Amino acid sequence: MSTRLARHIKSNVDLGTLPDHGLLDVITVPRYHGASPWKALFTRLFWAFMLLVGVTLVVYFDREGYSEDLSLLDAAYYASVSLTTVGYGDIVPVTPEARFVNLIVVTPARLIFLVLLVGTALSVLTEKTRKTVEIQRWRKNLKNHTVVIGYGTKGAGAVAALLADGIPANQIVVIDNNRSALANAEHHGLVTIYGSGTKQDVLKIAGVQHAGSIVVTPSTDDTAVLCTLSVRELAPKANVVASVRESENRHLLLQSGADNVVTSAETAGRMLGLATVTPNVVEMMEDLLSPNEGFSVAERPVREFEVGSNPRHLADIVLAVLRNNEVHRVDTVDAAALKPGDRLLYIKHDLPPVSEAMDKRRRDDDEDDD
Repeated sequence: MSTRLARHIKSNVDLGTLPDHGLLDVITVPRYHGASPWKALFTRLFWAFMLLVGVTLVVYFDREGYSEDLSLLDAAYYASVSLTTVGYGDIVPVTPEARFVNLIVVTPARLIFLVLLVGTALSVLTEKTRKTVEIQRWRKNLKNHTVVIGYGTKGAGAVAALLADGIPANQIVVIDNNRSALANAEHHGLVTIYGSGTKQDVLKIAGVQHAGSIVVTPSTDDTAVLCTLSVRELAPKANVVASVRESENRHLLLQSGADNVVTSAETAGRMLGLATVTPNVVEMMEDLLSPNEGFSVAERPVREFEVGSNPRHLADIVLAVLRNNEVHRVDTVDAAALKPGDRLLYIKHDLPPVSEAMDKRRRDDDEDDD
């Protein structure tokens, strides 16, 4: 009962009011780890043992300055009780030389030994401080990034496409309330936020108000509508792309402020229908949609020598022309002649574009004419 109550109280806390160190369980900034914890522990134990051996040898070589006639075992015994600060007092330095050696060797060694013993606790404190500093630095530099709400199948696919398009992993922030999904996202180098994408305090921590693009891919359509409403309120100028399962809910996402809506169930149904009639078409569609594999749909600006041309006559396979934020299919009248500032949606492949080769040949011909 008390655990449930504490969880309920914690869920009502506005995350925006918490300091950076209070967000350690909410924000995870990926980091490349060096040595494993077991290796670090073994290293500490090794140096502690070597320190014990060194002090033992120092005490043994100066054994005549002590209250007892020390053997090697006695020296090891004295070194161990001294380094661990037990100090039984049965063996003590009596000559000035032995006391001087204790002052300049044994005492510093004792301090180093204590630091090695409490190294684990110090590492925990250092780790929390490091994470707090990383979160502070990350939040300070957060701008024009991409926020992905929901890291299920659709969200992971969207992130894969973003990474294939050259978006740095540290510029992608994933929001989800599933710890397993966030662990998977963190494994791919993504910054993760634990929480619901419908809550504005979670969205603010993710820097939605400064984001360039936002991808909304929750598991249900009603959650997608709530997320889109919350996102659009915080980021009126961001590019919001949302996913919806049923086509009948598409208009709700558009009314909520989404710039583009993808209907997952309907698209999957069309692909299934195509696979039944023309399976080769489906294979080509999968190729176009798969990042870093064969062909893909890309966007580029119109080159200077292409202005005035019909996009269907270019070397690249052009699908549409983007003009004034409107998409014109290549077979429409509006796309019959290219204008300065237009952008082309074309099929890109791994080989150097033919248009680039033609552009280079044109420049070479102009130089020859000069």
